[in-house]
Amino acid sequence: MVASPEAAGSAAVKRSGELVALADWRRRVFDLYHEVRAASDPAEAWRLWRAGRDHLFARHPQSPLPEGERAGFRGLAYFEYEPSARVLATVVPVEPMTLDIRASGNGAYRFTRFCNATFELGGQSLALNLFWLDGYGGGIYLPFADATSGTASYGAGRYLLDTVKGADLGTEAGRLVLDFNFAYNPSCAYDRRWICPLAPPANRLPVDIRAGERIA
Repeated sequence: MVASPEAAGSAAVKRSGELVALADWRRRVFDLYHEVRAASDPAEAWRLWRAGRDHLFARHPQSPLPEGERAGFRGLAYFEYEPSARVLATVVPVEPMTLDIRASGNGAYRFTRFCNATFELGGQSLALNLFWLDGYGGGIYLPFADATSGTASYGAGRYLLDTVKGADLGTEAGRLVLDFNFAYNPSCAYDRRWICPLAPPANRLPVDIRAGERIA
């Protein structure tokens, strides 16, 4: 069955509106992280970030929440702020490796592993792979899972950095800021209509990270 010109036109207008809303969502996320990086107190930056995310989730047309859940939304759930969860990582270049990272649903996204981020957390030496999105413009992508995944936090892992969408904590003293208080769920955690790349096995940490977004 072929859609009528009126129906096709209506669908095109709807799609155009969605793209405009998506651009606005990303602009607001970039602005939010700009404020986070500019804040002198990491705990205050975290509170600002939480409030900004809650506002977007409740009111923005590109909210990851299903539309029917937005009116009753009372805020995302987080672990208590943990100062020791903010670390500075040394970025170590490695031989680039292109791979497809499994996504929710049946798809995959292509990335290049290009560096390792090494750091100390809870008295342990840890490392996470940094990935570069193999699409126009690229961007750093840092997903991870930990010992809380599937119990206290989202089972498929959380995101810490996704610079193509604005999630960027910057650098300090020449090292990469990894503040796990800012760890957040991929959009597919809220609604299956979203397709998200997930944390690959190499980025599964053998420690509890009780910081950032958690299961409500």
